[in-house]
Amino acid sequence: MDPNDLKELLGRVASGDTSVDAAVTRLKDLPFADLGYAAVDHHRALRVGVPEVVFGIGKTPEQLVGIVRELERKGQTALVTRVHPDGADALRQAFDGIELNPVARTALLRKQAAAENPTTGRGPICIVTAGTSDIPVAEEAAVTAEAFGNEVDKLFDVGVAGVHRLLRRRERLDAAAVVIVVAGMEGALASVVGGLVDKPVIAVPTSVGYGASFGGVAALLSMLNSCASGVTVVNIDNGFGAAYAATLCNRVGV
Repeated sequence: MDPNDLKELLGRVASGDTSVDAAVTRLKDLPFADLGYAAVDHHRALRVGVPEVVFGIGKTPEQLVGIVRELERKGQTALVTRVHPDGADALRQAFDGIELNPVARTALLRKQAAAENPTTGRGPICIVTAGTSDIPVAEEAAVTAEAFGNEVDKLFDVGVAGVHRLLRRRERLDAAAVVIVVAGMEGALASVVGGLVDKPVIAVPTSVGYGASFGGVAALLSMLNSCASGVTVVNIDNGFGAAYAATLCNRVGV
C-alpha cells in the first residue's frame, strides 16, 4: 500500500462506500505479512514511497513465486532483481504479463498496465555506460528506474576511449534530471560526466576489466576519488541501488 492507496481507502470509509470492518481487513497485515521464509514488507511504500524489491539470489523458485504472489495480492508492483534462470522460468509460468529481462536479470510484475502509470519526477534519468560490457548493470538500473515511475534515457558505449561519442550527445545529458554513469576498467567516465552537468551524478563501478581492476575495486576507488563535485558512488555492479537513489533525487521538489 502506498500513500495514494491509503488516501483512497480512507476517503471511501469517510464517504461510506467502504465499511470500517472492510478497511480493517485490508489493513490487518500491515506492516508485513509473515510467509515463514520471508516477512513481506507491505508498509514500505507507505514509509518511503517505493514498495519492497525482491533480491533473487539465494531464493528458491518457490520462494520467489510466493513473495511475488503476496505483493500481487496487495496490489503492489513486484520487482525482482538478480533472477536466476530457474527462478525466471517459475515466475513466467506463475504470472501472466510478468516482464523478464535476461540482460538485466530482472522480473517485473506491474501493479497496473503501463499506460495507467504515468511517469513522475522532475525529468528523465539518463543512464550512461562507458562500454557495451557495462550494459547488464545499466539495464538493471533502467528497469528499476522505470518500475519506480521515472522516464529513462539510455546512452550506451560512450566511454573515455572515444569521448567524442559522449560530447556529440551532450544535449541528452542536459535534458536529464539525474545521470547514472556505469563504468568499469578505471571508471573515469563518471568524472567526465560530473564535469559536464549541473545535476546529480550517481556513479556505478562495474566488475568489468582486466586483472588489475580487481573485480571493480579500481573503478570504485577512482569514482570515490573523483575531482568532479556532485558525483555520488554506489557499490560495485549495483545498478538497482543507483536507480533507487536517482529516483529519490528525481522526486525532490516535485
